Amino acid sequence: MRILLLGATGRTGKWVLKTILEKGHSVHCLSRNSHRIPKQDGVTVFEGNPTHSDDLKKAITGCEAIISVLNISRTSDFPWARLRTPKTLLSDTMSLVVSSAKELGIKRVAICSAWGVAETKKDIPKWFKWFIDNSNIGVAYTDHERQENILSQSLLNWVIVRPVGLSNSKSTETIQESFDNKPKPSMLISRKSVGRYLVESLEKEALIGKKIVISKK
Repeated sequence: MRILLLGATGRTGKWVLKTILEKGHSVHCLSRNSHRIPKQDGVTVFEGNPTHSDDLKKAITGCEAIISVLNISRTSDFPWARLRTPKTLLSDTMSLVVSSAKELGIKRVAICSAWGVAETKKDIPKWFKWFIDNSNIGVAYTDHERQENILSQSLLNWVIVRPVGLSNSKSTETIQESFDNKPKPSMLISRKSVGRYLVESLEKEALIGKKIVISKK
């Protein structure tokens, strides 16, 4: 399978890229900083912006599936740090992804959203709700909800993955899936596990049309 990966240079995207290659797939990566993606077999890198239609179509051509781990980034992990990306990066990109995928006959799309988006906000701890409501963290959650709405209203075979808090652990984890807060998710999951789950979700018909919270079991 050839997969278009958006967000390959991010902390989670690097694990998605690694997993794609380990599973024997090839990948197209679209990045504004293509020099940050190492040259390796099975990887074709396209320089460009995912919110530019021509750039996206060039990268998506020849692919059979799409994974997006894009996010609204800040200059640091400090909740009030200024934004490095536009407030609507995710939703603007998803609008183009949906239209381009339909035009080119691509059906499978998996995206990384977040626990606490949309109806799952009621399930997260009160202290984290406060940060979403009172800091720049909330900008990302708002746009995650926009991109989820755009994708879920499309006729594509989509999967929306909502991981809990992300860690940089490199250990092998057992992943727990939660639907409607059952079973109740734990608080952490590694970026490595999220990357693995996203890639594997493309081959699981049972996940089509599902919004899944994932955590470490």
